[in-house]
Amino acid sequence: MADNFDMIVIGAGPGGYVAAIRGAQLGQKVAIVERENLGGICLNWGCIPTKALLRSAEVFHLMHRAKEFGLSVEKPDFDLDAVVKRSRGVAKQLTAGVGHLMKKNKITVIMGEATIPAKGKVSVKTDKGTQDLTAKSIILATGARARTLPGLEADGDLVWTYRHALQPKRMPKKLLVIGSGAIGIEFASFFNTLGADTTVVEVMDRVLPVEDVEIATFAKKQFEKQGMKILEKTTVKKLDKANGKVTAHLEAGGKTTTAEFDTVISAVGIVGNVEGLGLEDLGVKIDRTHVVVDEYCRTGVEGLYAIGDIAGAPWLAHKASHEGVMVAELIAGQKAHPIKPGTIAGCTYCSPQIASVGMTEAKAKEAGFDVKVGRFPFIGNGKAIALGEAEGMVKTVFDAKTGELLGAHMVGAEVTELIQGYVIGRTLETTEEDLMNTVFPHPTLSEMMHESVLNAYGRTIHM
Repeated sequence: MADNFDMIVIGAGPGGYVAAIRGAQLGQKVAIVERENLGGICLNWGCIPTKALLRSAEVFHLMHRAKEFGLSVEKPDFDLDAVVKRSRGVAKQLTAGVGHLMKKNKITVIMGEATIPAKGKVSVKTDKGTQDLTAKSIILATGARARTLPGLEADGDLVWTYRHALQPKRMPKKLLVIGSGAIGIEFASFFNTLGADTTVVEVMDRVLPVEDVEIATFAKKQFEKQGMKILEKTTVKKLDKANGKVTAHLEAGGKTTTAEFDTVISAVGIVGNVEGLGLEDLGVKIDRTHVVVDEYCRTGVEGLYAIGDIAGAPWLAHKASHEGVMVAELIAGQKAHPIKPGTIAGCTYCSPQIASVGMTEAKAKEAGFDVKVGRFPFIGNGKAIALGEAEGMVKTVFDAKTGELLGAHMVGAEVTELIQGYVIGRTLETTEEDLMNTVFPHPTLSEMMHESVLNAYGRTIHM
């Protein structure tokens, strides 16, 4: 006999477990099915452990700069195993926290592989056998995994995915990172800071291709100052492995060259985990490994929803979490608010950090807007100078006719924390006047946000 629930969530990543909690808060009887780890990729193999690694690299970098701050550190060094152990410990702590939240909210947790044999039914293969469940509403939150390209397959030894890079068997000496999106550039930043001779290859015409071109160009200069080699408009055609080395065949401008590395990290995107669920038989539409949904994350099959990475871009944990809340509220009969993609911030935790929300300057112009653009450099900010972090920039893009904040883009220290101010502005449909009349605290990095707005309208004070 099948166990009956109001709502079943398949996948316990940020979107899935948040959906389950919100559903339980609204009085729903909820089950969540997870095949690997509570917390999903984000808590176990993505957002959280990478930030722990990057924090270690940041501290290591600051140790080398100790003299600038009047301090003394003798022979800075690192223990890679200890760095990784700390990272895994952080992930484990948060995963345990998710388990506690499941118990607190009386959510039934089932560990196993789920399929959907028919509408409203879920079958789970567990260690104890098969468990059948039913529910009016089912939420797919199965996430995504690393994309594999022919000839660039990972082996966990010489060629790594993000999972291998999170638990490296050794410290790379000469590293090739394929792809300069958030995942690629974060690992490049981590290993480069610890001393790896790092090369980043990007097939597009610039690193960080989704970011504003001005911000990406600034970041590239900083990466190169740190010793990274950046190869743009370059394709890795194949990798030859022999004698503990990898020979990469690099094509650029119609010419192919080779270069030798001891480690390669492939970060060429992700694919949705749509296989083995029975979605095709249900009539779910899948486009390039992602489930097609409407603004409320409905799949078109009654009672079946898809959230997070499986439902397409942007592939961000915070987007997934808010989709989880929205869908849970919709299922419970609440008034749900669709998420506006233009209010979702993107953050990259390399050094320097990059953060953005809304349209780039180029996208705004393509959309037909007459724009006003403001900029303010970190070197003009007292707090940035005091921190010893004077390299960076804040850029804002406004509609010249209405004063609407169309987009904001940042590069520099702690900008991933600053961006939320502009996210709130976008959500509240803030104009330049609102931002100009806001009093920003001093001395803070946030003052640059104010100055960038002022600059767009010719009113900058400190530049």
